Amino acid sequence: MTIKLIAIGKTDNKQLQQLINEYTKRLGFYIKFLLEIIPDIKNTKNLSEEQQKQKEGELILNKLITTDVLILLDENGKQFDSVGFSSYLQKHMNSGIKQLVFVIGGPYGFSKDVYNKSNGKISLSKMTFSHQMIRLFFIEQLYRGFTILKNEPYHHR
Repeated sequence: MTIKLIAIGKTDNKQLQQLINEYTKRLGFYIKFLLEIIPDIKNTKNLSEEQQKQKEGELILNKLITTDVLILLDENGKQFDSVGFSSYLQKHMNSGIKQLVFVIGGPYGFSKDVYNKSNGKISLSKMTFSHQMIRLFFIEQLYRGFTILKNEPYHHR
């Protein structure tokens, strides 16, 4: 199985990007992981929130293939602790899917079309974080999930 994370906009903070790169590298020992960045939409000041969500939604949906399982990182999604999230990953791996795709939306969330296509939603916290930080938190939790599944000590440091 491949896990893909799709996010809108590049990470400007070099320290965050270094940590994202570090955890992406570590994940490679456990699973094929892809981070795909969709460039920010230009001239958003001329668009309503709904129009921006729609344009971003089209770009997200264009990155998917029909067999992908799409999970949205959404504030109203299901919350897990780290052990529960590792079980969630294991269930998806056991299901025989080829690619599990997680998406971090733009500043206004997801379009209706993206919600309609999704196979589920998860939330990392009830708190609000920058989209750039969510990338790091999510990739670190993926890594943590795999160390839990392999019964490695990282989770208990």
